Amino acid sequence: MLNITILDGYVDEPTCLGVPPYISPYPRYIAGSIWKYDNTIRINYLTIDQIRKNSSLLDVLTKSDLIITIAGISVPGKYLGGSPATPFELINYLRNIPKPIKLLCGPAAKYGFGIIGGKKTKEIDFVKNTFDLIIKGDGEIVIYKLLENKLDTNNVDGTECRKNAKSVRQLAIKGTKIVNQHPDYPNHLITEIETYKGCPRTIVGGCSFCSEPAKGLPDFRPIKDIVDEIKSLYENGVKHFRIGNQPCIFSYMAKDSGKEEFPKPNTEALKKLFSGIRNVAGGLKTLHIDNANPGILAHFPVESKIIAKTIIKYHTPGDIAAFGVESIDPIVIKQNNLKASREEVLKAIKLLNEVGSKVGNNGMPELLPGLNFVFGLKGETRKTYLLNFEFLKEILEKKLLLRRINLRQLIPIENTSMYEIGIKIMNKNKKFFKIFKRKIQTEIDKPMLKYIIPKDTLLKDVYTEKYVGNITFGRQMGTYPVLVGIPGNYPLNNFYDVKVIDYGFRSITGLVYPLDINTVSRQTIEAIPGIGKKRANRIILKRPFKDSKQLINTLDEKEVYQKIKKYF
Repeated sequence: MLNITILDGYVDEPTCLGVPPYISPYPRYIAGSIWKYDNTIRINYLTIDQIRKNSSLLDVLTKSDLIITIAGISVPGKYLGGSPATPFELINYLRNIPKPIKLLCGPAAKYGFGIIGGKKTKEIDFVKNTFDLIIKGDGEIVIYKLLENKLDTNNVDGTECRKNAKSVRQLAIKGTKIVNQHPDYPNHLITEIETYKGCPRTIVGGCSFCSEPAKGLPDFRPIKDIVDEIKSLYENGVKHFRIGNQPCIFSYMAKDSGKEEFPKPNTEALKKLFSGIRNVAGGLKTLHIDNANPGILAHFPVESKIIAKTIIKYHTPGDIAAFGVESIDPIVIKQNNLKASREEVLKAIKLLNEVGSKVGNNGMPELLPGLNFVFGLKGETRKTYLLNFEFLKEILEKKLLLRRINLRQLIPIENTSMYEIGIKIMNKNKKFFKIFKRKIQTEIDKPMLKYIIPKDTLLKDVYTEKYVGNITFGRQMGTYPVLVGIPGNYPLNNFYDVKVIDYGFRSITGLVYPLDINTVSRQTIEAIPGIGKKRANRIILKRPFKDSKQLINTLDEKEVYQKIKKYF
């Protein structure tokens, strides 16, 4: 019996995220193709972080007949739950394991290894001697053919792709049980769900920097296939889902897709999709989306409003529609064939604010826009940064809500028009980027957080992930959740309700609610607004308190107690 290991080095593409707590479709589809060939094959699933933390797991790789590595980022990001594999790591881990056949698939195999924004990808030739086959096609298809050919890599075409979206139905469903091996399973795992492959804007060439047009025109997965996959994931214990693996959720099953740059949204298809998900996964805890084309919302406001309301009806609050704005500068928009003008982006922001700004039951607004900017594009000058800042300042002054502003430095991807230009423009304007980033943090991000999450907001189900000194950091589950710093060291991998007391540039400080004044740490007591070190000392010396009167006497001021009792 074959013994196969899937090593997940994580992916981050324009339409797909697989960095923890997310698991992308890549390992699930590949596991499904293996079990389709032979459901008795043993599959070990490991993440790159597990290998980093426990080198003895390299024995699992050594004893495998086949190692399938999934890796590659083509858009840069900052991650709390994990860190994508670098080519240097993969060479280091795999070069001394001679026996297994080693495969590489994912964005790294197609475009090279993106390391960080503002740097060119590391050429795939750098790792070619480490792998027996580099799969530039669809991993699940090539690996099935490899199994049919008794693991003879010379008899398979590494560029072969799936025939159509329907062809992954069986693989997607069969592969769902691989999630049981993920280290974040079940409470802290979000499955990224694919709705279609390709981009509607392929007919006009797409954005200059984006890899999605290379996937062709949209090929939509049938509603039933997506719903049945989610049903199987749910039955396997998954409670958190993101419909994120597509360029624009509002364009799913869009009419005239492949004929029009901005196809008319299909409101009925989105209703069937989201209601179908709720019917088969009624007890889910997270249902979010990701990408949305602001040009679609601006061109079709009536249909887009219906879709937004549909999403809100069936999703969970704290949801974000990530708009690929890239730039507000009309010169940059024109030279890079970007998807929306300044006016269209503003129109889309207003539409989602109108429909989705109401606060939901977890303390967060239902559905807000997020904006993605990319720097280093053709036509960019100092004026580009000024125009982008003025636009964001206008949004803030109008009290329109943006849950997230993501500032990315270009990673030039092979087979895009920006590849030859590379990072020349980014290097030229690096000082402008640094100044701009700081201004956004101080003048936009922090004030925006105060609008979205006012003080004393109760954020429910914050999952604790990491310690930094005496601060416990956590996040709610979902699309780009806000980072929450909790004074004190609370047990990790637990959910807590948290009351907001202060703000960072892109994070908030909160107290676990309700507090038990008799047991919480000194750091937590000192962080309670109005307490400070001296009162904290008195509280620690005098506790335990039997009732509020004893606490009031210790504080010496009843007014202080009246201000802090809301945290107990």
